[in-house]
Amino acid sequence: MLYQSSIGSVVLAAALLMSPASAQVYPDWSGQWRGTVFRYDPSKPVGRGQEAPLKEPYRLIHEASMADQAAGGQGLYLSSARCVPMGMPWQMYAFFAMEFVFTPTTTFVLSEAMTAQTRRIYTDGRAWPEYQDPLFTGYSIGKWIDEDGDGKYDVLEIETRYMRVPRIYDQSGIPFHEDGEAVIKERLFLDKADPNILHNQMTTIDNALTRPWLVERIYRREPKVIWTETNCVEDNDIVVIGKEDYRLSRDDGLLMPARKGQKPPDLRHFNQAQN
Repeated sequence: MLYQSSIGSVVLAAALLMSPASAQVYPDWSGQWRGTVFRYDPSKPVGRGQEAPLKEPYRLIHEASMADQAAGGQGLYLSSARCVPMGMPWQMYAFFAMEFVFTPTTTFVLSEAMTAQTRRIYTDGRAWPEYQDPLFTGYSIGKWIDEDGDGKYDVLEIETRYMRVPRIYDQSGIPFHEDGEAVIKERLFLDKADPNILHNQMTTIDNALTRPWLVERIYRREPKVIWTETNCVEDNDIVVIGKEDYRLSRDDGLLMPARKGQKPPDLRHFNQAQN
């Protein structure tokens, strides 16, 4: 009887953990969320307009990236040309829609963005690993907080480390430091006046910056959920050969230069017809 009673206690405890009442401790972030702009600070223009607090060597790297783009190149913005996942913090720009999935140990951020990757935010109280291979998404540890003491979580605080480099903040190529030691801290919570607005206070700490860079992102819950696919490789007219980016002509599909005066690629491995 004691054995049967113990089994019953375990089953009851498991049922309580899975009950709808216990699930209500999490906030309602259901549905589909979308941001407004595809840059780090939504309140400022792209490029120099971001007023990134860069140290001088990294300001010069940013200027070189913009100069290359002005000449027809890609600069440091390689995602569009090479379909490289942008990872953090781009994943949380939500230019393409995203959704949240809660479990007792992990919060998942899913996105329809091109070359998107699932973001895992561990909320099980774990310590930082002694070593972690750098990831485009980074490695995220979060903590749920009940700020008003009503028994329901209000805020998710996240810290992300181990982000793979090189990486940039926006299309113009604002760079992170190449040491890969950047840390991104986030604080997500619903707007008190409008539950269809989600705030993300995001702070990046990086050795390329003169100070931590704090911005606030706003996501809006879509009234109607419609998921689509956005695949980077589809309709991509950029061709990368060696260290050069070329383009395919929309008219005849032939290779063409991306910038003025660009030399054609080395074709020594092709059998070329003799004149």
